[in-house]
Amino acid sequence: MRLSKLFGKTQREIPAEAETASHQLLLRAGMIAQVAAGVYSYLPLAWRVLKKIENIIREEMDSAGGQELMMPVLQPLELWQETGRDQAFGKGLFTLRDRRDRNLCLGPTHEEIITKLVSQYVRSYRDLPLLLYQIQTKFRDEPRPRAGLLRVREFTMKDLYSFDTDEEGLAQSYNQMLKAYQNIYARCGLPTLLVEADSGAIGGKDSHEFMLVTETGEDEVIYCPDCQYSANAEKAQSTKGKVPDEKPLPLEEVKTPGAATIEEVSRFLKIAPSHTLKAVFYIADGELVFVVIRGDLEVNEIKLKNALKCYELRLATEAEVTGAGIVAGAASPVGLRNIKVVADDSVTLGANLVAGANKAETHLRNVN
Repeated sequence: MRLSKLFGKTQREIPAEAETASHQLLLRAGMIAQVAAGVYSYLPLAWRVLKKIENIIREEMDSAGGQELMMPVLQPLELWQETGRDQAFGKGLFTLRDRRDRNLCLGPTHEEIITKLVSQYVRSYRDLPLLLYQIQTKFRDEPRPRAGLLRVREFTMKDLYSFDTDEEGLAQSYNQMLKAYQNIYARCGLPTLLVEADSGAIGGKDSHEFMLVTETGEDEVIYCPDCQYSANAEKAQSTKGKVPDEKPLPLEEVKTPGAATIEEVSRFLKIAPSHTLKAVFYIADGELVFVVIRGDLEVNEIKLKNALKCYELRLATEAEVTGAGIVAGAASPVGLRNIKVVADDSVTLGANLVAGANKAETHLRNVN
Protein backbone atom coordinates (compact mmCIF):
# COMPACT_ATOMS: atom_id res chain seq x y z
CA MET A 1 0.00 0.00 0.00
CA ARG A 2 1.21 3.51 -0.79
CA LEU A 3 1.93 5.70 2.23
CA SER A 4 -0.30 8.39 0.73
CA LYS A 5 -3.25 5.98 1.05
CA LEU A 6 -2.49 4.98 4.64
CA PHE A 7 -5.25 5.77 7.12
CA GLY A 8 -3.96 7.93 9.96
CA LYS A 9 -1.85 10.99 9.23
CA THR A 10 1.27 12.28 10.94
CA GLN A 11 1.14 15.41 13.11
CA ARG A 12 3.70 18.19 13.24
CA GLU A 13 2.70 19.55 16.63
CA ILE A 14 3.15 17.70 19.91
CA PRO A 15 -0.33 16.90 21.32
CA ALA A 16 -0.99 18.78 24.56
CA GLU A 17 -2.24 15.68 26.40
CA ALA A 18 0.93 13.65 25.70
CA GLU A 19 3.40 13.78 28.61
CA THR A 20 5.98 11.12 27.70
CA ALA A 21 8.14 10.89 24.58
CA SER A 22 6.68 7.49 23.62
CA HIS A 23 3.12 8.83 23.86
CA GLN A 24 4.02 11.89 21.78
CA LEU A 25 5.66 9.80 19.06
CA LEU A 26 2.77 7.33 18.86
CA LEU A 27 0.30 10.18 18.34
CA ARG A 28 2.50 12.18 15.96
CA ALA A 29 3.24 9.09 13.85
CA GLY A 30 -0.48 8.43 13.40
CA MET A 31 -0.28 5.04 15.13
CA ILE A 32 -2.94 5.52 17.82
CA ALA A 33 -5.90 7.82 18.50
CA GLN A 34 -7.33 8.53 21.94
CA VAL A 35 -11.03 7.78 22.43
CA ALA A 36 -11.23 8.49 26.17
CA ALA A 37 -8.88 8.50 29.17
CA GLY A 38 -6.95 5.23 28.96
CA VAL A 39 -8.83 4.06 25.84
CA TYR A 40 -7.22 4.10 22.37
CA SER A 41 -7.87 3.05 18.79
CA TYR A 42 -4.99 1.24 17.08
CA LEU A 43 -4.55 2.65 13.59
CA PRO A 44 -3.16 0.46 10.74
CA LEU A 45 0.55 1.06 11.45
CA ALA A 46 0.24 0.27 15.16
CA TRP A 47 -1.99 -2.73 14.41
CA ARG A 48 0.67 -4.22 12.13
CA VAL A 49 3.30 -3.81 14.85
CA LEU A 50 0.99 -5.36 17.45
CA LYS A 51 0.34 -8.39 15.23
CA LYS A 52 4.10 -8.92 14.77
CA ILE A 53 4.63 -8.82 18.53
CA GLU A 54 1.78 -11.28 19.04
CA ASN A 55 3.36 -13.64 16.50
CA ILE A 56 6.66 -13.60 18.42
CA ILE A 57 4.77 -14.36 21.64
CA ARG A 58 2.81 -17.20 20.03
CA GLU A 59 5.96 -18.78 18.62
CA GLU A 60 7.66 -18.77 22.03
CA MET A 61 4.57 -19.95 23.92
CA ASP A 62 3.96 -22.79 21.46
CA SER A 63 7.65 -23.74 21.56
CA ALA A 64 7.39 -24.05 25.36
CA GLY A 65 4.40 -26.39 25.06
CA GLY A 66 1.63 -23.85 25.47
CA GLN A 67 -1.83 -24.35 23.95
CA GLU A 68 -3.72 -21.26 22.83
CA LEU A 69 -7.40 -20.83 23.60
CA MET A 70 -9.82 -17.94 24.03
CA MET A 71 -11.98 -17.22 27.07
CA PRO A 72 -14.83 -14.70 27.37
CA VAL A 73 -14.25 -11.09 28.37
CA LEU A 74 -17.68 -11.03 30.04
CA GLN A 75 -17.63 -13.03 33.27
CA PRO A 76 -20.19 -13.83 36.00
CA LEU A 77 -19.35 -11.70 39.03
CA GLU A 78 -20.27 -14.59 41.34
CA LEU A 79 -17.10 -16.43 40.28
CA TRP A 80 -15.07 -13.52 41.58
CA GLN A 81 -17.15 -13.31 44.74
CA GLU A 82 -16.48 -17.00 45.45
CA THR A 83 -12.72 -16.39 45.48
CA GLY A 84 -12.95 -13.00 47.19
CA ARG A 85 -10.99 -11.36 44.42
CA ASP A 86 -13.78 -8.93 43.63
CA GLN A 87 -12.72 -7.27 46.89
CA ALA A 88 -9.01 -7.62 46.07
CA PHE A 89 -9.43 -5.78 42.76
CA GLY A 90 -11.81 -3.27 44.31
CA LYS A 91 -12.62 -0.28 42.11
CA GLY A 92 -10.27 -1.58 39.41
CA LEU A 93 -12.89 -4.18 38.42
CA PHE A 94 -15.39 -3.03 35.79
CA THR A 95 -18.85 -4.35 36.77
CA LEU A 96 -22.24 -4.22 35.07
CA ARG A 97 -25.71 -5.78 35.10
CA ASP A 98 -27.51 -7.39 32.21
CA ARG A 99 -31.20 -6.95 31.36
CA ARG A 100 -32.08 -9.82 33.72
CA ASP A 101 -30.33 -8.03 36.58
CA ARG A 102 -27.43 -10.51 36.77
CA ASN A 103 -24.10 -9.14 37.97
CA LEU A 104 -21.24 -9.41 35.49
CA CYS A 105 -17.73 -8.03 35.13
CA LEU A 106 -15.25 -7.31 32.36
CA GLY A 107 -12.28 -9.60 32.90
CA PRO A 108 -9.06 -7.97 34.14
CA THR A 109 -7.58 -11.49 34.21
CA HIS A 110 -8.93 -15.04 33.90
CA GLU A 111 -7.93 -17.23 36.86
CA GLU A 112 -11.55 -17.83 37.85
CA ILE A 113 -12.62 -18.84 34.34
CA ILE A 114 -9.62 -21.05 33.57
CA THR A 115 -9.80 -23.03 36.83
CA LYS A 116 -13.50 -23.71 36.27
CA LEU A 117 -12.77 -24.73 32.68
CA VAL A 118 -9.92 -27.08 33.60
CA SER A 119 -11.96 -28.69 36.39
CA GLN A 120 -14.55 -29.67 33.76
CA TYR A 121 -12.07 -31.42 31.46
CA VAL A 122 -9.14 -32.67 33.54
CA ARG A 123 -10.10 -36.02 35.08
CA SER A 124 -6.71 -37.51 35.96
CA TYR A 125 -3.17 -36.51 36.88
CA ARG A 126 -2.24 -38.08 33.56
CA ASP A 127 -3.83 -35.05 31.86
CA LEU A 128 -1.20 -32.83 33.48
CA PRO A 129 0.90 -30.74 33.09
CA LEU A 130 -1.06 -28.20 31.09
CA LEU A 131 0.08 -24.81 29.77
CA LEU A 132 -2.91 -22.83 28.49
CA TYR A 133 -2.67 -19.27 27.20
CA GLN A 134 -4.60 -16.59 25.38
CA ILE A 135 -3.96 -13.18 23.83
CA GLN A 136 -7.00 -11.11 24.59
CA THR A 137 -8.45 -7.71 25.52
CA LYS A 138 -8.54 -6.98 29.25
CA PHE A 139 -10.21 -4.21 31.25
CA ARG A 140 -9.02 -2.50 34.44
CA ASP A 141 -10.29 0.81 35.76
CA GLU A 142 -6.86 2.35 36.31
CA PRO A 143 -6.96 5.38 38.65
CA ARG A 144 -4.33 7.30 36.66
CA PRO A 145 -4.34 6.27 32.99
CA ARG A 146 -1.36 8.09 31.52
CA ALA A 147 1.74 7.73 29.33
CA GLY A 148 -0.09 6.58 26.23
CA LEU A 149 -0.43 2.80 26.04
CA LEU A 150 0.97 2.25 29.55
CA ARG A 151 -1.53 1.65 32.37
CA VAL A 152 -4.58 2.00 30.13
CA ARG A 153 -8.09 0.85 30.96
CA GLU A 154 -8.50 -1.38 27.89
CA PHE A 155 -5.45 -3.33 26.77
CA THR A 156 -4.23 -6.54 25.13
CA MET A 157 -2.61 -9.11 27.41
CA LYS A 158 -1.07 -12.52 26.97
CA ASP A 159 -1.93 -14.59 30.04
CA LEU A 160 -0.75 -18.18 30.51
CA TYR A 161 -1.93 -20.61 33.19
CA SER A 162 -0.04 -23.73 34.19
CA PHE A 163 -1.60 -26.76 35.88
CA ASP A 164 0.80 -29.26 37.47
CA THR A 165 0.69 -32.32 39.71
CA ASP A 166 3.07 -31.00 42.39
CA GLU A 167 5.36 -28.16 43.47
CA GLU A 168 8.25 -29.60 41.47
CA GLY A 169 6.17 -29.57 38.32
CA LEU A 170 5.03 -26.02 39.05
CA ALA A 171 8.65 -24.88 39.41
CA GLN A 172 9.50 -26.50 36.08
CA SER A 173 6.60 -24.77 34.32
CA TYR A 174 7.55 -21.46 35.94
CA ASN A 175 11.13 -21.74 34.71
CA GLN A 176 9.91 -22.67 31.22
CA MET A 177 7.91 -19.46 31.10
CA LEU A 178 10.81 -17.46 32.52
CA LYS A 179 12.98 -18.62 29.63
CA ALA A 180 10.20 -17.99 27.10
CA TYR A 181 9.78 -14.40 28.31
CA GLN A 182 13.53 -13.83 28.10
CA ASN A 183 13.41 -15.01 24.48
CA ILE A 184 10.46 -12.73 23.70
CA TYR A 185 12.14 -9.61 25.05
CA ALA A 186 15.43 -10.49 23.34
CA ARG A 187 13.66 -10.91 19.99
CA CYS A 188 11.89 -7.57 20.51
CA GLY A 189 15.21 -5.87 21.30
CA LEU A 190 14.21 -4.86 24.83
CA PRO A 191 16.97 -4.83 27.51
CA THR A 192 15.01 -5.93 30.58
CA LEU A 193 15.94 -6.47 34.22
CA LEU A 194 14.43 -9.49 36.00
CA VAL A 195 13.26 -8.49 39.49
CA GLU A 196 11.35 -10.05 42.38
CA ALA A 197 7.85 -8.63 42.57
CA ASP A 198 4.66 -8.55 44.60
CA SER A 199 1.91 -10.67 43.05
CA GLY A 200 -0.81 -8.26 44.16
CA ALA A 201 -4.45 -9.17 43.50
CA ILE A 202 -3.35 -11.98 41.15
CA GLY A 203 -2.14 -13.94 44.19
CA GLY A 204 0.54 -16.59 44.45
CA LYS A 205 3.78 -17.16 46.35
CA ASP A 206 6.53 -16.29 43.87
CA SER A 207 6.45 -13.54 41.29
CA HIS A 208 8.95 -11.87 38.98
CA GLU A 209 8.69 -8.88 36.68
CA PHE A 210 10.72 -7.92 33.63
CA MET A 211 11.53 -4.24 34.07
CA LEU A 212 12.56 -1.86 31.31
CA VAL A 213 14.44 0.96 33.05
CA THR A 214 13.15 4.39 31.99
CA GLU A 215 12.83 7.82 33.57
CA THR A 216 9.09 7.87 32.90
CA GLY A 217 8.40 4.64 34.80
CA GLU A 218 6.22 4.59 37.93
CA ASP A 219 7.93 1.70 39.73
CA GLU A 220 11.21 1.77 41.64
CA VAL A 221 13.74 -1.04 41.37
CA ILE A 222 16.32 -2.01 43.99
CA TYR A 223 19.40 -3.48 42.34
CA CYS A 224 22.84 -4.57 43.61
CA PRO A 225 25.49 -5.01 40.88
CA ASP A 226 27.73 -7.02 43.24
CA CYS A 227 25.34 -9.76 44.39
CA GLN A 228 22.88 -9.34 41.47
CA TYR A 229 19.92 -8.97 43.86
CA SER A 230 17.08 -7.10 42.19
CA ALA A 231 13.52 -6.46 43.32
CA ASN A 232 10.63 -4.10 42.89
CA ALA A 233 10.64 -1.62 45.79
CA GLU A 234 7.20 -3.01 46.74
CA LYS A 235 8.81 -6.40 47.39
CA ALA A 236 12.46 -5.65 48.26
CA GLN A 237 13.73 -6.69 51.69
CA SER A 238 16.70 -5.10 53.38
CA THR A 239 19.12 -6.81 55.72
CA LYS A 240 18.02 -6.24 59.29
CA GLY A 241 20.41 -4.08 61.25
CA LYS A 242 21.64 -4.64 64.78
CA VAL A 243 20.25 -3.14 67.96
CA PRO A 244 22.48 -0.18 68.89
CA ASP A 245 24.90 -0.80 71.73
CA GLU A 246 23.25 1.95 73.70
CA LYS A 247 22.06 1.80 77.29
CA PRO A 248 18.28 2.34 77.59
CA LEU A 249 17.55 5.60 79.39
CA PRO A 250 14.53 6.39 81.60
CA LEU A 251 11.37 7.43 79.75
CA GLU A 252 10.62 11.14 80.15
CA GLU A 253 8.09 13.66 78.87
CA VAL A 254 9.26 16.81 77.15
CA LYS A 255 7.23 19.82 76.04
CA THR A 256 7.43 20.53 72.30
CA PRO A 257 5.39 23.71 71.67
CA GLY A 258 4.61 24.29 68.01
CA ALA A 259 6.31 21.05 66.93
CA ALA A 260 4.04 18.46 65.33
CA THR A 261 5.84 17.11 62.26
CA ILE A 262 9.00 14.98 62.27
CA GLU A 263 11.01 17.91 60.89
CA GLU A 264 9.69 20.31 63.54
CA VAL A 265 10.28 17.89 66.43
CA SER A 266 13.79 17.05 65.19
CA ARG A 267 14.68 20.72 64.89
CA PHE A 268 13.21 21.61 68.29
CA LEU A 269 14.99 18.78 70.15
CA LYS A 270 18.15 19.07 68.02
CA ILE A 271 18.13 15.42 66.98
CA ALA A 272 18.20 13.59 63.65
CA PRO A 273 14.86 12.39 62.18
CA SER A 274 16.26 8.84 62.43
CA HIS A 275 16.01 9.18 66.24
CA THR A 276 12.26 9.78 66.11
CA LEU A 277 9.21 7.56 65.62
CA LYS A 278 6.66 8.48 62.97
CA ALA A 279 2.97 7.70 63.47
CA VAL A 280 0.91 7.04 60.33
CA PHE A 281 -2.76 6.07 60.51
CA TYR A 282 -4.62 3.92 58.00
CA ILE A 283 -8.08 2.47 57.57
CA ALA A 284 -7.75 -1.21 56.64
CA ASP A 285 -11.09 -2.77 55.66
CA GLY A 286 -12.85 -0.27 57.92
CA GLU A 287 -10.51 -0.70 60.92
CA LEU A 288 -8.16 2.00 62.22
CA VAL A 289 -4.52 0.89 62.19
CA PHE A 290 -1.62 2.72 63.89
CA VAL A 291 1.62 2.26 61.93
CA VAL A 292 4.90 3.14 63.61
CA ILE A 293 8.08 3.61 61.59
CA ARG A 294 11.40 5.39 62.06
CA GLY A 295 11.04 9.10 61.37
CA ASP A 296 13.33 9.23 58.34
CA LEU A 297 11.53 6.40 56.51
CA GLU A 298 8.27 6.08 54.56
CA VAL A 299 5.57 3.40 54.85
CA ASN A 300 5.50 0.86 52.01
CA GLU A 301 1.74 0.52 51.57
CA ILE A 302 1.99 -2.65 49.47
CA LYS A 303 3.93 -4.44 52.22
CA LEU A 304 1.54 -3.07 54.85
CA LYS A 305 -1.47 -4.31 52.91
CA ASN A 306 0.10 -7.76 52.62
CA ALA A 307 0.97 -7.83 56.33
CA LEU A 308 -2.59 -6.89 57.30
CA LYS A 309 -4.10 -9.24 54.67
CA CYS A 310 -6.68 -6.58 53.88
CA TYR A 311 -8.52 -5.77 50.66
CA GLU A 312 -8.76 -2.00 50.98
CA LEU A 313 -6.20 0.32 52.54
CA ARG A 314 -6.25 4.10 52.73
CA LEU A 315 -4.88 6.89 54.90
CA ALA A 316 -7.15 7.79 57.80
CA THR A 317 -8.64 11.27 57.98
CA GLU A 318 -7.84 13.59 60.87
CA ALA A 319 -11.42 13.19 62.10
CA GLU A 320 -11.04 9.39 62.19
CA VAL A 321 -7.80 9.72 64.15
CA THR A 322 -9.06 12.22 66.74
CA GLY A 323 -12.34 10.30 66.98
CA ALA A 324 -10.34 7.37 68.37
CA GLY A 325 -9.01 9.58 71.18
CA ILE A 326 -5.59 10.13 69.60
CA VAL A 327 -3.91 13.54 69.59
CA ALA A 328 -2.86 14.35 66.02
CA GLY A 329 0.76 15.54 65.84
CA ALA A 330 1.65 13.88 69.14
CA ALA A 331 0.32 10.35 68.69
CA SER A 332 2.01 7.65 70.72
CA PRO A 333 2.08 3.86 70.53
CA VAL A 334 3.08 3.81 74.22
CA GLY A 335 0.23 2.63 76.41
CA LEU A 336 -2.22 2.44 73.52
CA ARG A 337 -5.20 0.09 73.92
CA ASN A 338 -7.87 -1.33 71.59
CA ILE A 339 -6.17 -0.11 68.41
CA LYS A 340 -4.13 -2.36 66.14
CA VAL A 341 -0.49 -1.26 66.07
CA VAL A 342 1.95 -2.32 63.34
CA ALA A 343 5.62 -1.60 64.06
CA ASP A 344 8.29 -1.58 61.37
CA ASP A 345 11.57 -3.43 62.00
CA SER A 346 13.28 -0.04 62.18
CA VAL A 347 11.34 0.61 65.39
CA THR A 348 12.34 -2.59 67.16
CA LEU A 349 15.98 -2.00 66.23
CA GLY A 350 16.04 1.55 67.63
CA ALA A 351 17.12 2.79 71.04
CA ASN A 352 16.18 5.87 73.09
CA LEU A 353 13.89 7.21 70.40
CA VAL A 354 11.47 10.15 70.53
CA ALA A 355 7.74 9.55 70.04
CA GLY A 356 4.50 11.36 70.71
CA ALA A 357 3.01 11.31 74.21
CA ASN A 358 -0.62 11.49 73.05
CA LYS A 359 -0.77 14.89 74.72
CA ALA A 360 -0.89 18.22 72.92
CA GLU A 361 2.59 19.68 72.27
CA THR A 362 4.22 16.89 74.28
CA HIS A 363 6.59 14.08 73.29
CA LEU A 364 8.37 11.20 74.99
CA ARG A 365 12.14 10.82 75.09
CA ASN A 366 13.93 7.48 75.39
CA VAL A 367 11.24 5.20 73.95
CA ASN A 368 12.62 1.65 73.82
